[in-house]
Amino acid sequence: MRAVALIDGDHTPDVVRAALAELPYEFVGVILVGGSEKLRPGELLGLPFLEGFGEAEIVVDLADDPALSPAGRFAWASRALAAGLTYLGADFRFDPPTFAEFDAPSIAVIGTGKRVGKTALSVHLARLLALQHEVVVVCMGRGGPTEPELLAAPPALAELLSSSQAGMHAASDYLEVALLAGVPTIGCRRAGGGLAGGVFVSNVGAGARLALAQRPDVVVFDASGAAIPPIAVDRRVLVVGPGHDFGSYLNDYRRMISDLVVSVGCELEGAIPATLRLAPLGPLPGRVAVFSAGGTDVSHLEADVVHVSTSLGDRATLLRELRALRADTYLTELKGAAIDVVAEDALARGREIVFAGNDVISEGLDEALLALVPETARL
Repeated sequence: MRAVALIDGDHTPDVVRAALAELPYEFVGVILVGGSEKLRPGELLGLPFLEGFGEAEIVVDLADDPALSPAGRFAWASRALAAGLTYLGADFRFDPPTFAEFDAPSIAVIGTGKRVGKTALSVHLARLLALQHEVVVVCMGRGGPTEPELLAAPPALAELLSSSQAGMHAASDYLEVALLAGVPTIGCRRAGGGLAGGVFVSNVGAGARLALAQRPDVVVFDASGAAIPPIAVDRRVLVVGPGHDFGSYLNDYRRMISDLVVSVGCELEGAIPATLRLAPLGPLPGRVAVFSAGGTDVSHLEADVVHVSTSLGDRATLLRELRALRADTYLTELKGAAIDVVAEDALARGREIVFAGNDVISEGLDEALLALVPETARL
């Protein structure tokens, strides 16, 4: 197997030469990543010094701290994985995630983590593309269905309540996307998430085949947390939220495999900034309680807002809030415990339920998204 070695100048050249000879790889070159204590200028190791990976099939890390810190190692791992190469060290190994081939124009929306605005951007993208194209969205979630499920129309509240009462997760991302985007949406599941976004188990491949059967012009793949749909899409959009260290661990890898970066609620060099604005799907009569999964600005709502909760992801806190609540209408995002707690409480007390999405507000974003549409997409 052809390999390139990362070396530092803190090992003596004879130690490096002996290690290169002992390891079971065909080394085609070395990359000096730092350190100068023991490497004399112009000293040869019998291999060329390279700037990049060249024809290598694997990257072998023979360096060490301080020349190559843990953060530096993740940066090199990101470069290797983005090039489709395994990155191997003395006691670690990173293999690039595998992506199944997909025979249709496609764009994936991925994120640096949970609650960064990824689903809001997927909805925004689907709506934008649907102005000119037949669009199908494939969603991957931690609470998706056993078999990929196609929703040809937005789900009604009664359907969501029925699913919840049957023990299903009635606020999965695919239900939210179907409700808000108004395009055919396929729900899938995944388990586990690696540092590079790989998943242990998923039925996204079957969901992708179901999407192809709908004969769409464009397919949007909505990721889950920091996990990446295991599909070889044409383009990727990376969403970064506040509080996420964009340069840590393998987020560099996510950036390298993405064609566009959108920073939601934060400033990031090289990214298109965006904000989210809560958008009710109906009128808000009487006293209104608002439920979301994160920070929510309600100052723009034309309503008598008497309570704002950010506890959709915390059932115990949510139940305490509801017990003390006096409101006529519940405005809720379709996330977390929106159905099995908030909607059930509204049903029991005879209160109105209104769902909300999040409009993505950004200058220049639509143009940048449309520029990603593969030329093979039909008009």
